[in-house]
Amino acid sequence: MVSNLTDTKRAAIAEKLASMRAIQNLLIANEQQFIREITDSDIRDRFNNMLSDDQKNMGVLDTAITQYGVQSEPKQNVQRMVEQIQQLMQGSELSLYEKVAQHELLKHGQVMSGLLVHKAGQVVGADVEAAIAPLNTVNFENRAHQEQLKGVLEVMGTRELTGQEPDQSVWGRVQDAVAALTGVFGSAVTQSSDKSDMNIQDVIRMDHQKARTLFQEIESSSDPQKIQEYFGQLYQDLTAHAEAEEQVVYPTVRPFYGESDTQELYDEQAQQKQMLEDIKSTNPGSPEFKTKVSRLKDITLDHVRQEESTMFAAIRNNCSSEQQEQLATQFKEAKKKLQTKMAR
Repeated sequence: MVSNLTDTKRAAIAEKLASMRAIQNLLIANEQQFIREITDSDIRDRFNNMLSDDQKNMGVLDTAITQYGVQSEPKQNVQRMVEQIQQLMQGSELSLYEKVAQHELLKHGQVMSGLLVHKAGQVVGADVEAAIAPLNTVNFENRAHQEQLKGVLEVMGTRELTGQEPDQSVWGRVQDAVAALTGVFGSAVTQSSDKSDMNIQDVIRMDHQKARTLFQEIESSSDPQKIQEYFGQLYQDLTAHAEAEEQVVYPTVRPFYGESDTQELYDEQAQQKQMLEDIKSTNPGSPEFKTKVSRLKDITLDHVRQEESTMFAAIRNNCSSEQQEQLATQFKEAKKKLQTKMAR
């Protein structure tokens, strides 16, 4: 039988993502404070732009975590660090320059955490890599912010030490550095859309694609440990996806999608849940394990085809863009609660 639904590697990545979310909240709080305290309009405008990016990127990070499928808490040392930095930022022990310098260090740490998660995802599995792909654009913007913060620190530091204005070519150097980053990362910055504005079809389709990837991983592997790992994630993903749909999506679509068609979706997911429990109690190294997974795949993909064709069309024809986006938000919140419950 499948003994562990979340292996240690996936749990470690989940913890790192949760730590990134805690740091992202701290970055946003810092920038809001700097905007209140800084009188230089140019520097304040730069922090306003960073704040807008970071608030949007919090939505991207939340979407990536929910899509990843394993909710966690930040490491205890990260939680302690956040509390200590909050106290320093709110106190008078540090000058404004020193507070911004601490903020730049946090940005650097966030960049490195994002890159580390990306590399770890490449090692652990294709489903992980796909789930966290949106973080690539977050990493790019954090690197661009680092370059801007270096310029801000040069200006603020020179004023603090000498009472005079620095050489204004600092802003030109900053823009050159950001332009160079754009060249390295290509069009990544243009792909950085606000993932909180995704509609319900987009979010469900992402879940479907991740399930297809996990089925492929199981089919292609001959290692019982890896098979157990992939099935553990598939079990959690399909369970959270089904329950979130039943809480949020199906009750919404029933009036215009039809009683019989909606009930068919409920019935298919009830069968899917029974099969998941049966497979969970089967030895991953046994021949029958993959046979059962293959039957589950057939049922799941039939269900997917119905949702992506007729149900999606019904939603497009009966719900406004705003309603479709609200459904996506409610669906992700339901999934997050279910994932947190399963992680306990």
